Amino acid sequence: MSLKNIPNIKHLDSNSFFIIAGPCVVETEEICFEIAEKVKAVTEKLGIPYIFKASYRKANRSRLDSFTGIGDEKGLQIIQKIGRQLNIPTLTDIHTNEEAALAAQYVDVLQIPAFLCRQTELLIAAAETGKHVNIKKGQFLSAESMKFAVDKVRESGNSNIMLTERGTFLGYQDLVVDYRGIPEMQKNNVPVIMDITHSLQTPNQTSGVTGGKPELIATIAKAAIAVGADGIFLETHPNPSKAKSDGANMLHLDYFEKLMVDLLRIRKAVI
Repeated sequence: MSLKNIPNIKHLDSNSFFIIAGPCVVETEEICFEIAEKVKAVTEKLGIPYIFKASYRKANRSRLDSFTGIGDEKGLQIIQKIGRQLNIPTLTDIHTNEEAALAAQYVDVLQIPAFLCRQTELLIAAAETGKHVNIKKGQFLSAESMKFAVDKVRESGNSNIMLTERGTFLGYQDLVVDYRGIPEMQKNNVPVIMDITHSLQTPNQTSGVTGGKPELIATIAKAAIAVGADGIFLETHPNPSKAKSDGANMLHLDYFEKLMVDLLRIRKAVI
């Protein structure tokens, strides 16, 4: 896996999957640290490489009155503080070309949201920072077509690329995971990640608030490890019902360790 250049990433020799985990968006410094500290403690104990994730701003909310963040600089500074104090790598989303250079000053991995994975200038801007780039597969694209997103970043001089599966639209208000996409995207010689919480969204609800099916988190995750996913992406929170974004499909922080133990058992059985 092309993760060895990510600063402060640990346990790459453990033969484990890696984990990208954190809250959907920076709400407060206290909540972010609570999540990061708990996840770090579990992954250290189990020997799982860990990248902390939080969006400093949510740019694609359904409604105008939805929470989008606490301010770009403030959110990025909190993510940077977590990385430095806990000695762990960090990841955040970017949405425009200008955000790439800004976010790259604070985090180790730039993530391209699924809806933006075909935006050529955004991919080039992310590539030119030299940071690792995690591209989420659009809900409207085939796994095979993600080759072209990878090519855009590589041809811009950056080979530090990851791809993330996050489900495919099934009708208007549901998603389905086609696990054939994991080995298909691995043909690009990049790590492939399963986003287990966003794959359980029920988008486009008439209330303007995305729903979810968190009771299936373990099912999606276990299947992904069984078919050989290199990494797992999930959003977690100490109180998902109070989370300011995507709480309906989050994993409760209290359940994180058990899920990781179960996934490691499957990993050991299939490698």
